[in-house]
Amino acid sequence: MDEQKTARRPKVVIIGGGFAGINLAKKLKDKPVDVLLLDKHNYHTFQPLLYQVAMGYIEADSIAFPLRRIFAKQANFTFNLAEVQKINTDRNTLSTSIGEIAYDYLVIATGADTNFFGNKQIEHFAMPMKNVGEALNIRSFMLQNLERAVIESDPAERDALLTFVVVGGGPTGVELSGALAEIRNHILAEDYATLDKEEMKIFLVEGKPVVLGAMSSNASESAKKELLKMGVTIYNSVHVTEFDGNEVKISDGTIIKTHNVFWAAGVMGLHPEGLQSTSVTRGNRIQTDKISRVVGYQNVFAIGDVSAMIIEQYPNGLPGMAQPAIQTGRHLAKNIMHLVNNEPTEPFKYFDKGSLATIGQNQAVADIGKLHFHGFIAWIMWMFVHLTSLVGFTNKLSVLANWMLKYLTRNTDDRLIVRFFDTKTRMADPETR
Repeated sequence: MDEQKTARRPKVVIIGGGFAGINLAKKLKDKPVDVLLLDKHNYHTFQPLLYQVAMGYIEADSIAFPLRRIFAKQANFTFNLAEVQKINTDRNTLSTSIGEIAYDYLVIATGADTNFFGNKQIEHFAMPMKNVGEALNIRSFMLQNLERAVIESDPAERDALLTFVVVGGGPTGVELSGALAEIRNHILAEDYATLDKEEMKIFLVEGKPVVLGAMSSNASESAKKELLKMGVTIYNSVHVTEFDGNEVKISDGTIIKTHNVFWAAGVMGLHPEGLQSTSVTRGNRIQTDKISRVVGYQNVFAIGDVSAMIIEQYPNGLPGMAQPAIQTGRHLAKNIMHLVNNEPTEPFKYFDKGSLATIGQNQAVADIGKLHFHGFIAWIMWMFVHLTSLVGFTNKLSVLANWMLKYLTRNTDDRLIVRFFDTKTRMADPETR
């Protein structure tokens, strides 16, 4: 028998089915390796549209797609539903909820989680939005508080129920603020006849001097101008120091009475234990070299939001966005095959395809190279990029149909409380989860 045919093929284990993980796995199709993808969910989530699920603009199913469906025709691919508990680098195995799994090459693509910067009080009371479950929690929480406001007789309590504070002025915070402003300006009076839109207040709190600080000054100025026009109050160069579920305290002494705080102020790397401390850097991200290999290891790699690849343009690591994750995933596939074939590896070069953020209907900002767009053109660009990036034809159709309905009516059909949220324990009702 041919010895080459019976030889065991290298096993590439990928932890995480986000943008980085699935693009790496796709690029290893038909290669002489066996690919195993592990994730605690059986679906891929299109995170850039989580805020639209949270605001009831689109259905949660529209931004999720089964991982097995993505790779149905990839013969060298296997998926296991599992939670990775520890990386055992000394014996090239993983301790998981389904037992110990061996690897030849390990790729950590576990993404990022919300960073509350060690403030346990804020962590308990504020509402994060990093996955489908958290987006649905926000939707239920917001709608429950609007329903409570309808019947609330105490003016102070009613005011707290109708006041919304978004913490973080990056793309997620700006998009959340804009979506809330659209609900205030176009939906509130139509669906809640006893509520006046002037009663609903929206605040955006950002630690930097500008919103969208990672984008151009033109984009920042355009976004701020539009948000102010929509009725959003913006606090720059300040931080939220406390939130006890009833009032927000800001570092400049401002106190806002509210029950609604949506946290989009920061992220931190999310990965299993087992790596040496010298491999983990600021923000709990994993430090890698220019081929995505974890510093201190030969066969362990990290890609996507969890990694901190230092390159000339980004001395603090690549930004936690979809494009860096997609590009590092695809590039690592090439280098893994170089390693398998004992060939020289190629350093990663990031191609910046631009940045986009939407503020509301007909309003967005876009930086494409040295060009800046805002308004309707940028909004069309934003819709096109996000629609074409969704996984699954059915998802594309569903999202497009919802967007068309919202454009024509300024309203949506997905503001459903399908899982009640306990405002005291900050947990979804177990009977409806």
